[in-house]
Amino acid sequence: MLRKLIVTAIAVAILIGAIVYAKLGQFAAMGKAAESAVQPPETVTAMTVDRALWEQSIPAVGTLEPVQGVTVSAEVAGRVTQIGFESGAAVRAGAVLLELDKASEDAQLASAEASAALAKADLARARAMGQRKLASQDTVDAAEAKAKETLAQVGNIRALIAKKSIRAPFSGRLGLRLVNLGQVLREGDPIVSLQTLDPIHVDFSVPQQNVGRLSQGMKVRLSADVAPGDTFTGAIIAVSPEVDAGTRSVRVRALISNTGEKLYAGMFAKVEVVLPDKESVLPIAATAVLYAPYGDSVFVVEPHTSDKPGETEQVLRQQFVRLGRARGDFVDVVDGLKAGESVVTSGVFKLRSGMKVVIDNSLAPKASLAPHPSDS
Repeated sequence: MLRKLIVTAIAVAILIGAIVYAKLGQFAAMGKAAESAVQPPETVTAMTVDRALWEQSIPAVGTLEPVQGVTVSAEVAGRVTQIGFESGAAVRAGAVLLELDKASEDAQLASAEASAALAKADLARARAMGQRKLASQDTVDAAEAKAKETLAQVGNIRALIAKKSIRAPFSGRLGLRLVNLGQVLREGDPIVSLQTLDPIHVDFSVPQQNVGRLSQGMKVRLSADVAPGDTFTGAIIAVSPEVDAGTRSVRVRALISNTGEKLYAGMFAKVEVVLPDKESVLPIAATAVLYAPYGDSVFVVEPHTSDKPGETEQVLRQQFVRLGRARGDFVDVVDGLKAGESVVTSGVFKLRSGMKVVIDNSLAPKASLAPHPSDS
């Protein structure tokens, strides 16, 4: 019995040893294969760094104001007999907006004109009698004064009648009608607002340190949420001579072309004052930067001699950089790069220094200095 157990144990040990030996051989072969295996190069997008001239500008937030704006109101009291406009309509200067009842004034005018005609005739007779020495100079003077007085009364009534016809003081666009036919207006009651919208003013503030860079006639660009994708242009027409003590900023006014009247008074707008001088920069795509607390860096693509004779390969080198201002999809590199170097522009978070890469720019996202993403 004991002999059978010993034989069985020896057989099991031999079997286990054979299995272990086979596995160790497999592991050794896998290790040799791993040592000889070469990691395939990573596919990346890249760009060549070149110098460029960037436009300099001063950004600001502005409020749109009409070139001319007023609430048309009744100058005299009266009952509305005719309304000659519709809410939101465009009108020319001098157009009749509203008529008030003037029947009483018309009657007064007729009476005053009759009195004036009589006074004129009396003056003519007094002058004729005076030339023949049949009337004193006092009589002639009194007739002249009476004639002037009646003419003044006629002019006064005509002026009152003219005030009963309310006209547009300038060309522009009307707001909402605030009166109705037959309504009795008091002196000063509002009728409708009138705004000149093309062109239109934009008022904005700039920090006091930028005041010396501003001058009349400088180009201004404006954009507003009401017209996405549209850019409105104009020029500075005035710079305030005083600095706000609370904000240490200066008020500036620009005149903006508003073709189509897309911009309304009171709207918020983004403003850029375009400066005449351009700045030399070394821009790269913002996606090329690996941002980190200890320093920002990029991956420079450099050619290296391959192990295969006559062939070269692209290898990455991590380069720390100092960044300047950003514009659109680009950022200026102040220090760390030179013109002519090639940098990776996408997927930098998965790269490391010394990695081999293959450049395929067909996958590169399009970068722009003034991107306008579509609304999806």
